[in-house]
Amino acid sequence: MTTGCRTGNQRGFVMVIALVMLLVLTLIGVSSILSAVFDTKIAGNERLGSAAFYAAAAGAEVGVDRLPSVDAYNGTLNNDETYRSGRTPDSGPQQLMFKGAINNRGDDVTMWEYKRYQINATGESFGAKKEVELQVKIGPYVAGTQYNN
Repeated sequence: MTTGCRTGNQRGFVMVIALVMLLVLTLIGVSSILSAVFDTKIAGNERLGSAAFYAAAAGAEVGVDRLPSVDAYNGTLNNDETYRSGRTPDSGPQQLMFKGAINNRGDDVTMWEYKRYQINATGESFGAKKEVELQVKIGPYVAGTQYNN
């Protein structure tokens, strides 16, 4: 009769082990699902950040094409991607900055000079914002001319 009791106790022990194994497998499954959801969010944020960066780069190209004009500008690439001149914290387009005349090494400083500009362009895609900053030198121009913009 003692043998029958041991078998009954072992069956209960097997049941506890099975439930613990089920709990462990459930936790592994939930962890895998949460990890997949988190990775999906990271990938989506990266895509939006890249789209915003490329919109900002397009805005910087627009700024380079507009030089020597320093007027503010904005535009749309796709339905959800926009660019504008200016820094990220500022809400609207701002003028490009004329940084003054500079000379090139090796050039006759009394003869030639270059004009230097700073371009800040901000791109936005579904709320993600990125900023690109360029410093551009154009020229040469005859030194001492009144050409500033």
